[in-house]
Amino acid sequence: MSAQRPSGSSGRGPAERRTATLRLPMPFPNDARSRGLSTRAGRVLARLTVAPALLVVAWLAVSLPLLMGGWFRLGPALALFVPVAFLTLKAGFWDRTRLELTAGLRGPVSWWATGGVVAVAVAFGALELAMGAEQVIVRRDPASYVQFATWLNDHGSLPVDPMRWAFGGGDPALKFDGPAFYAEGGHISPQFMAGLPMMLALGGWIGGTHAMLAIGPLLGACAVLSFGGLTARLVGPRWAPLGALALALMLPMQWLARSTYSELPALVLLFGGLSLLQDVRDLESPAARVRAFLGGLALGLILLVRIDGIRDLLPVVVFAGLLASRRRSTAPPMVAGLALGAGAGLLEGYTKSRPYLNYLSDSLRPALLLAMVVIAATALMTAALRWPPSGTRLGRLGGRLSSGRLPDLAALGALLVVVGFAVRPHLQTVRRAPRTEEDRVNVEFIEQVQRIGHLAIDGERQYSEQSLYWAVWYVGVPVVLLATLGAALLARRLLQRRNGEWVLPFMVIAWTTVTTLYRPGITPDQPWASRRLVSIVLPGMLLLALYGLAWSMRRLRAHPRWRRAALPVAVAGALAVVTPITVTSWPLMFEPTERGEVAAVRTLCRQIGPGRSVVIVNAPVADSFVPVIRSMCGIPAAGLAAGSADRDVRRVVDRIRDVSRRPVILGASAREVDRHGPPERVFRLRTRQDERSLTTPPNGTWPLNIELWMSEPSP
Repeated sequence: MSAQRPSGSSGRGPAERRTATLRLPMPFPNDARSRGLSTRAGRVLARLTVAPALLVVAWLAVSLPLLMGGWFRLGPALALFVPVAFLTLKAGFWDRTRLELTAGLRGPVSWWATGGVVAVAVAFGALELAMGAEQVIVRRDPASYVQFATWLNDHGSLPVDPMRWAFGGGDPALKFDGPAFYAEGGHISPQFMAGLPMMLALGGWIGGTHAMLAIGPLLGACAVLSFGGLTARLVGPRWAPLGALALALMLPMQWLARSTYSELPALVLLFGGLSLLQDVRDLESPAARVRAFLGGLALGLILLVRIDGIRDLLPVVVFAGLLASRRRSTAPPMVAGLALGAGAGLLEGYTKSRPYLNYLSDSLRPALLLAMVVIAATALMTAALRWPPSGTRLGRLGGRLSSGRLPDLAALGALLVVVGFAVRPHLQTVRRAPRTEEDRVNVEFIEQVQRIGHLAIDGERQYSEQSLYWAVWYVGVPVVLLATLGAALLARRLLQRRNGEWVLPFMVIAWTTVTTLYRPGITPDQPWASRRLVSIVLPGMLLLALYGLAWSMRRLRAHPRWRRAALPVAVAGALAVVTPITVTSWPLMFEPTERGEVAAVRTLCRQIGPGRSVVIVNAPVADSFVPVIRSMCGIPAAGLAAGSADRDVRRVVDRIRDVSRRPVILGASAREVDRHGPPERVFRLRTRQDERSLTTPPNGTWPLNIELWMSEPSP
């Protein structure tokens, strides 16, 4: 992790080195005014690109204690957030020397670079806000998050009250849970971690459901802004606008930012946390230690929004051990922040989202066990490296390894990994036998998509062997090739103790990319499966590709004969990066989906009316609408349990009347409800939904038609 070697150490003669140095452009502006402008532009870029992560950290820091205490409401949250956000931003921007904030940036920063990153982020946010989806009917994760947040918005506490009293104390024929809401001890526990719902609730307090949905585009714009800052720190400020633009044009990023997915705040925390740690890499000041704590806290809080972030944070633990072994003063605060953030996520998960973690136990327990092993091994490694006799021997061993064949073998290994994933579809077909009811539902769904796509019917197939080709669909072959070049170069250079700024980012990208491509662990239809890649894999490939392109540029500029070709090559490389990304995303860039759901649900709430208790006789409709009616309408709702008959419905109706409420029966068709009373259509939605594709990237949308019919049993 030492500083990068100067360009004159390549073995050329002194005269040749002097000539090459004179021909290269000055690395920094050579007049005071230009230096001042560069410093100001750099400080603005450095601050703007970590500000979103700092604000998310501040909001989660005040929201979680309020949620745990059952006081998560607008007044207390804002009263605490304003001073905490001020102090967090002040600590993150603390820079007495006016140079520390720009220490992580690789070179001078021009105003066009700073403005370019900001312009891309603003344009992306505006586009996604205009194309935003209204996923509030529970069919997949976004609507589950919205209903989770709506309950928090109105009640400020967990678990969810199923309001059994409105059905005469409940009945064996009734079910109050569903695929996204688990029954536990007479209460309902929402699926997923509470981090994103706590952020969405702020939008709900400000402007209702539409403002809540606008949090997704806002977080997407913040992620693009933060990625531009990370690109400036790892590749160079000149490449930051291109990095932000490439991420903004990527179809999975646009798809995420149009709705409410947990990957959005996770990306903000990841990019911001890495940027904060990058800024203090070579600093030992009090301000650096404070920012190291905030960087570790941002990374740790990823667990509060995505529990599967445990795997992604393992390289951060190892990196913290390396810092501690070098006796860096930033290591203890970084470890403290990381532990505090991760501990907060685990605390919320095991106290408020326990049924969800139980559902994930087959994958979560091995991840926790692996985390414990990594923590223990890192502690032993740190102790060994800090102990003088052993540390000296290991240091000498590291010096011999860095000058031997190991760096070349590491570069070759990076190439072979990519080749292995490329040939994997010819060697393996991944299948997974269903073990739970939800697994069987997924099998039926995959079979349905296979029929629509005229594919061989095999519901147990996971298509995981094609994961590298998923990435190729969205970023293009040039990016994958450039990323492979960048990975090989960095693997070699890092073992040679060069490019120290890449140690942590490369560890995170390499580890997560390999493990995710090997086992995505998600339903394989596109664009749904792309959310697993966009958390780290696709942004990581973009960073590595830009590094490979920037390295090629530097090599051309350093060679007198090829110096003039540097600019055309840079332009061609930039076009090679953004063109395939744009070609894939263009068919869907201006195609909104899931529109009209909010208005349709509000109409449904008015049609049902107050003082009613809703019984839904259709099981799929109950799974989708029970949480919607309970949260957005504030009306008690339940579905019929499997095997229930008409006599059970009549018994439930009588029990509802016994508590002085009016029973209402809902179904998917008039035939399902007419036996209980005159049917009336109370919900009709005609909109578009995302395409489901298994073997090609999505390029269109599908129709989505939903109807609900209501009847009111006569006394």
